[in-house]
Amino acid sequence: MLEKARHLLQPSARSAVPPFMVMDVMAAAARLEAQGRRIIHMEVGQPAAGAPAMALAAVRAALSASPLGYTETLGIASLRRRIARAYGEWHGLDIDPARIVVTTGSSGGFVLAFLSAFEAGNRVAVALPGYPPYRHILSALGCEPVLIETSAPTRWSITAEALLALHRDKPLQGVIVGSPANPTGTMMTAPALAELIHCANDAGITFISDEIYHGLDYAFAAASAACIADDVIIINSFSKYFCMTGWRIGWMVAPPSLVRAVERLQGNLAISVPTLSQIAAEAAFDARVELTKVKEGYQENRRILVEGLPRAGLDSFLPADGAFYLYADVSRFSTDSFAFATHMLEEAGVAATPGVDFDPLHGRNFLRLCYAGAREEMHEAVERIDTWLKGGPR
Repeated sequence: MLEKARHLLQPSARSAVPPFMVMDVMAAAARLEAQGRRIIHMEVGQPAAGAPAMALAAVRAALSASPLGYTETLGIASLRRRIARAYGEWHGLDIDPARIVVTTGSSGGFVLAFLSAFEAGNRVAVALPGYPPYRHILSALGCEPVLIETSAPTRWSITAEALLALHRDKPLQGVIVGSPANPTGTMMTAPALAELIHCANDAGITFISDEIYHGLDYAFAAASAACIADDVIIINSFSKYFCMTGWRIGWMVAPPSLVRAVERLQGNLAISVPTLSQIAAEAAFDARVELTKVKEGYQENRRILVEGLPRAGLDSFLPADGAFYLYADVSRFSTDSFAFATHMLEEAGVAATPGVDFDPLHGRNFLRLCYAGAREEMHEAVERIDTWLKGGPR
């Protein structure tokens, strides 16, 4: 038996990445729901609204028309043209549809971007706090994520000075920036983003812009890296603004020099993105009125939390400029955000994600709350948290 155990297939070293903690919280909440508890979900960055009605109508028509087969590896041509046209509508840009790659969500886009742009061992800068899978995917692919701490004086964003300081210490090959950012919702101003992109380009550092929360901006208009330079990689998705998380579809705007490499990779890794999702995505661009109403709902939810949570004692947030998150400082109650989130779930029935998922250095003092749910749930969440905190969290 011992000899047989020695020959059991063991996980590779590259698979030893930390779990995406938000999914663990989601699983814990599901276990409580299975016991009959009613849980308010504020842990997963997922819109409560479903796919737009126009997208669903297009899918129904497609299902009754003909069998669904593979599409071109880079995506259905009409969808790629429609995505390119959207950059003209949003930013006044003329993007060549040949640069558009349809991906399996933004996650698939990041894998393609990292594989096409970086070699194993390359160093890629990421912000703290920041989206955990940036670090985890890079590590699994053999790259080295390099952490840059951010702070209030720079609006919790990577600066050109911080990037160059790291680069001088040991050369970087890439940097990833999200604006609006996850978990904070904080955005970079257009001048700050332009300065960072030009700095990276001058230093020979590949710039990857995560724009999956574009369209969900409240404080000021989100700036796209596409307006600043052509030699950047842009990742976007239909999951957030378009309310299509489960459809697993996104897109990449790639520099011309990388398109063929990305096509080869996607052809081998996935063949093509699910056809039905592509059909739905193309139709979703015509649902502006419906999606604007959804965004207005997020704005109201944001107001409910920003005004209500301080009365409960959670009165310190990072700038919530966009997306649908509040990154709240819980240090007056606990310096263990994992334990804090666990007790809040079990005792108050509110699921949220501990900051240690987003920032292994200082995240123990923070909690991410997603406000993409129903308005009534936001009111109830404030009441539950208020009652729980005033009772003294354990």
